[in-house]
Amino acid sequence: MTSIPVVWSPETRRHEPKHEVWVGVPTEGTEVPARVDIILSSLADHRLVEAERHDDTILHRVHDPDFLTHLAGVYDEWLAGPYGDLVGQDRVVPYFFPTPALTQGMPIHRAAAVHGRAGEYCYDTMTLVGPGTWEAARAAVDCALTAVDLVAGGEQAAYALCRPPGHHVTRAGYGGSCYLNNAAVAAEVLRSVGHQRVAVIDVDAHHGNGTQAIFWDRADVYYGSLHVDPGAGWFPHVLGYADETGVGTGAGANHNLPLPEGTEDDHWLTAVAELVDWTGSGGCTAIVVSLGVDAAVDDPESPLRISHDGYRGAGALIGAAGLPVVAVQEGGYHLPTLGTLVEAFLGGLSD
Repeated sequence: MTSIPVVWSPETRRHEPKHEVWVGVPTEGTEVPARVDIILSSLADHRLVEAERHDDTILHRVHDPDFLTHLAGVYDEWLAGPYGDLVGQDRVVPYFFPTPALTQGMPIHRAAAVHGRAGEYCYDTMTLVGPGTWEAARAAVDCALTAVDLVAGGEQAAYALCRPPGHHVTRAGYGGSCYLNNAAVAAEVLRSVGHQRVAVIDVDAHHGNGTQAIFWDRADVYYGSLHVDPGAGWFPHVLGYADETGVGTGAGANHNLPLPEGTEDDHWLTAVAELVDWTGSGGCTAIVVSLGVDAAVDDPESPLRISHDGYRGAGALIGAAGLPVVAVQEGGYHLPTLGTLVEAFLGGLSD
């Protein structure tokens, strides 16, 4: 097995979600700092590379600058407010969302209170901001960028241990336990270093609505995703359907493969192969993998039933395309198997 460089940063441990709020009820968070160390411990056969700091040039090409300013400062604003004393809430939790149903096209003013602004860019109540959230998310971006640097420098593949994950983040909105879109940043910088068309293949159990949104009207980044069918009631609920194929110059550059609950290896790997073939026929010359391992049979966050062998097979299918690959960590929440699932994928990729 060929060793694949594993890019990580100790800063990614700093985000501590504490809990999520789902259908109004606080529940224990699953996107926890321990994910970083569990994955690292399973990748001892690969070369560890600490992420290098990058400037914000590419980040500002992917995300709205006002959104970035909000995310970087909203926790300090919240901490300066009365929320700890009033309700004992030391995390930023939105409760008010200025959606089109409220505004109806009317001009609106920016909310004065930070609790009124918390839902300006966040689209769910599950994705809390606390001490270290911005620093961890920004370090995850540096992991992705450093992995691209390695591939641009001659490595056939590199893995970015990004935490928190990112594929649910749009240009100006965050949610789904994601804060900055690491995969989109990786694809954008691959474009800037000479790849005329880049593929993002998303194997996370849930549709990457954020990555789809960022590249929705572009033909230079193909986005393909296999995921549990949102029509069966799964996040992100209103996106991820097969009829979403892109618009304008991006028409045909988006390919969703929603899968039924209970999908096992054979059907899942057939979908992976379809996406690899699709991106190859589109002339893509580099691949970003949104590597969620929450489709695994033991994972609590999805009803898919993929084995370690399935993930190794997915890595082998993507590696067989013969293109440079940057794998970016997304979901995966069953701590006892998390690291070995990532190792299985990288093993297949390197083989």
